[in-house]
Amino acid sequence: MRGNSEDLDGFDGEASRTSMISGASSPYQPTTEPVLQRHMLGSYRCDLNYLRSAFGVLKVIQVVLALIGFICIETIMHCSPCEGVYFFEFVSCSAFVVTGVLLFMFSLNLHTRIPQINWNLTDLVNTGLSTFFFFIASIVLVSLNRKTGAEITAVIFGFLATAVYAVNSYLAVKKWRNRQQNARQSNDYMRARTESREVDTHHDIQHLDA
Repeated sequence: MRGNSEDLDGFDGEASRTSMISGASSPYQPTTEPVLQRHMLGSYRCDLNYLRSAFGVLKVIQVVLALIGFICIETIMHCSPCEGVYFFEFVSCSAFVVTGVLLFMFSLNLHTRIPQINWNLTDLVNTGLSTFFFFIASIVLVSLNRKTGAEITAVIFGFLATAVYAVNSYLAVKKWRNRQQNARQSNDYMRARTESREVDTHHDIQHLDA
């Protein structure tokens, strides 16, 4: 009986070691990879605070206006001359794509993963150029169009897009100036504190020497 119990103990130990080895080499063993994947996927969440902010709302309106302007200009079947139509088509399509990408990046906080790019400056340049080119494209289309419904509608949305991009540019410049002013005030405050500490330290040293 004792021999049988020792054999059983040896068998159980061998079985446990075998199960550990097979478990370690099994491709179906539980890992932390699903948890990691869920965590990474869960980190890409829509930033509702940004979409509700003034910049988020303006950017959504810009994308919609640029898209509507592009659709209107695409419905024009005949044009003479066509330079104004082609130019407005290029401006509206470019503004829609670039602004749409920026909206996607900002709304999902993807821009924080690429800190090498100054995204505030990028957005400011985009809004400034879009304001300028939408205004020029709308003026050119007004002067060269054939007064068709699609062209008139495209011009209307072109000027609306110009106004919205101009407001965004103004707010972006104002925000940038406020940041510069706050940074300057913070630097002046830190410099004043440093100088005050140096003066206090100098007085203490003179007091100890005396």
